[in-house]
Amino acid sequence: MTTFSRRDLLRLAAGTGAASLLAACAGPGGSSTADPATTGSGLAGPREGNISFAHWRAEDKDVFETILADFFKSNGGKIAVRQDISPSADYQSTAIQKLRGGSVGDAFTAFRGAQFLDLAKAGVSTDLTGQALLQKYETSLIAAGSDGGKQLGVPYQLVFNTPLANTDLLSKAGVGEAPKDWQGFLALADKLKSQGVAPIAWPGGDAANAGQLLNVLVVNNAPTDDALGKIETGEHKVTDDWFLTVLKQYAELRPYFQNSATGTSSDAALALFAQGKAALLATGSFQVAGVRKLGATFGIDLLAPITTTADKAKYEGVHNATFILGVNARSTKQGAALAWLEYLSDPVVAGAYANGTAQHVTVKGVEYTNADLKALAPWLTRKTALAPRFQFTNLDVRGAVENATVQVAGGKTPEQAAEEAQKVIDQKKK
Repeated sequence: MTTFSRRDLLRLAAGTGAASLLAACAGPGGSSTADPATTGSGLAGPREGNISFAHWRAEDKDVFETILADFFKSNGGKIAVRQDISPSADYQSTAIQKLRGGSVGDAFTAFRGAQFLDLAKAGVSTDLTGQALLQKYETSLIAAGSDGGKQLGVPYQLVFNTPLANTDLLSKAGVGEAPKDWQGFLALADKLKSQGVAPIAWPGGDAANAGQLLNVLVVNNAPTDDALGKIETGEHKVTDDWFLTVLKQYAELRPYFQNSATGTSSDAALALFAQGKAALLATGSFQVAGVRKLGATFGIDLLAPITTTADKAKYEGVHNATFILGVNARSTKQGAALAWLEYLSDPVVAGAYANGTAQHVTVKGVEYTNADLKALAPWLTRKTALAPRFQFTNLDVRGAVENATVQVAGGKTPEQAAEEAQKVIDQKKK
């Protein structure tokens, strides 16, 4: 797991001074018998035609439509881009089949971790190494798009997988600063509950987002930064003491989740938070725009539960580099797809995307004007860990680990949930 240096972050924010870096959503690669990623042979092809851009950010649709219209004008009407949008859970499970067909996703996005690696192994990701557009990005922030020494994609978003906080509700509860240890966090949750609101809105019924909370509950409990991923290799188990501690903390949080938390969808949890009925939203900064779209006007900050004593805490939160842009190796319109990625890489265009969606980007020299991005500026210099949830390369194993947390939140004992999950993990590893 890596952390941002102050220099890296402030370089990315150059041009704004007050800009902040947000996080939405790469393990080691391996050999594969699938077709290798191309070396960019089609990237010099015709820059014309109608192409498909596949992604999962439905909340970004309108902003992208504006950018697409400007792109169409800028290329003299030679390239038209259609958005092909799927819900994040569906995109995670079905994108590889669709993209391999070549008819969808001439340009596409990928989640960091398992999906990116699977697409690379399947020969879907065109090698972008040496392309001029890479010079527009902070090199240290696009490493998640490389595999086997090749730059197979470009992470576009930098987001915090750290709970959102309603600062108005925190102030009403008399909270002046974020708790620095686990007991302090539980005390905060008690104060919030006494105000008649749910301390934490958690989408336990949505597999794509239920696991976001796991990120912040793991980083200070894990014996090493890569411990969560090592559950997949067998070097660690969910029955280990450190992970049982994580599960026990899920049990301690039961009284502070909203009613029926394990069956709550992401949209329902978002609405609960946006309506001021929950103080924290246990997902990440990638949902800031969604909160505002529902009409919320309260102040927003980030607040991660510190799961240890203050002296043992290594990290204040979690970040991720995701929404990895790529060109489909199976596409017959790679030249046009590359032109679209080049357009997105322009600092002015990237700024329009960032400010319109409340998503920071990895492009250099972007000016951020969005009020929420500015409000979160202090997180630029805080020590945040690279989201460990995406260390898994086997989604079945990740699912078993995350399901154990849901089971505990639903009432199962940590020990029983861990034992059942470990049996599944042992089977899935074979």
